Amino acid sequence: MRIKRYIQESFTELVHKVTWPSWNDLQNSAILVMVASLIIILIVALMDFSFDNVMAFLYGLLY
Repeated sequence: MRIKRYIQESFTELVHKVTWPSWNDLQNSAILVMVASLIIILIVALMDFSFDNVMAFLYGLLY
């Protein structure tokens, strides 16, 4: 009985108490996440490229 009551209360809360974002808000949030992800990807790629070049230069000095 407790499980049935839990499911009923969860359903009621999801339907009547939760504020769902509008389609426009959802699209704006998705675009923001994609742009932020691209910026982070570019930063990490730049760091990787820089570290690779620095290490190649240092190894070139040693060998």
